Amino acid sequence: MTGFRSARELSAAFYDDVIRPVVDGPHAAGLLGWGSDVLGYDTARSMDHGWGPRLQVFVDEPAKVRDAIERALPDSYDGHPVRFGWDTQEPIHHITVTTLSDWLVGLLGFDASAGVRAEDWLITPQQLLLGVVAGPVYADDGRLEAVRTQLQWYPEEIWRWSMACQWTRIGQEETFVQRTHEVGDELGSRVLAARLTRDLMRLALLQSRVYAPYSKWLGTAFARLQHHDGLDRVLADVVAADNYPARERALTTGYRLLGERHNALAITPAVDPTPRPFHERPAMVLGADRFAAACLETVTLRLPSIGTVDQFADNTDLLSDPAAYRRLIGAYAT
Repeated sequence: MTGFRSARELSAAFYDDVIRPVVDGPHAAGLLGWGSDVLGYDTARSMDHGWGPRLQVFVDEPAKVRDAIERALPDSYDGHPVRFGWDTQEPIHHITVTTLSDWLVGLLGFDASAGVRAEDWLITPQQLLLGVVAGPVYADDGRLEAVRTQLQWYPEEIWRWSMACQWTRIGQEETFVQRTHEVGDELGSRVLAARLTRDLMRLALLQSRVYAPYSKWLGTAFARLQHHDGLDRVLADVVAADNYPARERALTTGYRLLGERHNALAITPAVDPTPRPFHERPAMVLGADRFAAACLETVTLRLPSIGTVDQFADNTDLLSDPAAYRRLIGAYAT
């Protein structure tokens, strides 16, 4: 086994040296779909579990190309097994040869090369959209570029509506951090603060037009945003706070910074981002519902304010199974 190089780099070299010489005719190829390696987040630690050269090859007639690749595959490449497994997965090679349409249906639950409907945007997890647009492309006859351009980010109205829904989530719980502390539930107060921190991180990604990856990499994606205002340090203070005053101080600072970021987008009339008391209670809040309302004023969508699928559901088995999450489309019935 050789030293670590990113799977993106390894797979690019593997494509050049092994795959490209045996693929005749128009095609596209890349490292897409699931995985830390797709996002460029793999490290030397990743090599101990289901890691090695892999990619997708998109052609019009897969059977012929699949056979040619099978015959050309070496046992190892650059010191890494070409056929590898994990847990109960038997070692196999991970060069997927298919049509782009079939691959998209398998990953997303619909064929984005034939267009994206409003319901597709609503019900498809951000992590899976990210798997199409974020991975490296090693060859393209045009088919991948068209789909990646289409899926690069939400349509304007769905983006604004999603931000409204995220502000709504925050507004529904921002008072609970103080209330749980007040009744002596310090653990509950901390859990709520951490939950709100996650929602604020996801809001920051939405504001930056960046799809959120699944939970393992949420912090990494958030850290790679531009935080000239110090939001990253503020949110770290929220989860590190060991007393309520510090927790509230950090949270309200985070609220204010995200309110200022909202105003900088200039997609709604400016909303005052100053934290304020919650009625007569001793809790400082943003009043996030004001930002939600401002966003909703700019869209014509009339949907329940539950957000896209991964704003209202976070079960891993659900969000990784298109057949399962697409059954939830009825949640948007009005």
